[in-house]
Parts: sequence; structure tokens; C-alpha cells
Amino acid sequence: MTKEEYLNYCLTIGGATVDQPFREDYDTYVVRHRLTRRWFALVMDLNGKPVVNLKCEPMQGEFLRGVYKGVIEAYHMNKRHWITVFLNSDVPAEEIYSLTQESFHLTEKKMRSPRKKTRMYRIK
Repeated sequence: MTKEEYLNYCLTIGGATVDQPFREDYDTYVVRHRLTRRWFALVMDLNGKPVVNLKCEPMQGEFLRGVYKGVIEAYHMNKRHWITVFLNSDVPAEEIYSLTQESFHLTEKKMRSPRKKTRMYRIK
């Protein structure tokens, strides 16, 4: 999969946008939630190969690193909660798309439930 194919897929996710926030770095793209601007994918080159950093559950990241040679600890991000996936590797495209959807959902802003008002009683 090419970087362009991956970015085009990301643009099909409702509420996603792609930009290049780093000055004079024309090879790195950030895929984020349109409203909250939170990142869910970072697309870049690592040693000349296209990769994407995605958020995932820690145990899933450990599992994926054991299954695929194309999944490593996240480059330049929290290694417990993020993974780096080589786009041209043994990781099937459908797996990359699924991981992207999961990263999108993991980075969504959670709505907090309003706190219940409780009465405080003073004990004498």
C-alpha cells in the first residue's frame, strides 16, 4: 500500500481530516478528528519506508508485534499505547484499515456524564 492510498482511505472516515502541520516537512501527514483536532494516525517515512503510527490497546500492540514483522513499537510516540505499521509489509491492508478505525475510536473525545449533586451532611 502506498502512502497516498492510505491517506485516501483515511479521508473516507467520517469526521477525519489530513494535514501537514510540520514546516518544511512535506513527507509527514497527520490524520486527525476534524472537530477536536486529535491525532489518530501519523503517516511518515521511516528509513525510506512509508509507515503509520496508530493508537491501540497495549495488549493488542504486543500481540500484533508478535504476529507481524511490519508492526513495531511506535516511532516517536508513547510505545505502550501506539504502534508503527509499515505500509508495505506483511500486514494485510484490511488489518491496517481495521487498526486505523480502532485508533480513530480510541482517540475520540469521551463525553463526560454530568456529576450527580450530592448533599453533604455534617456529623456533630
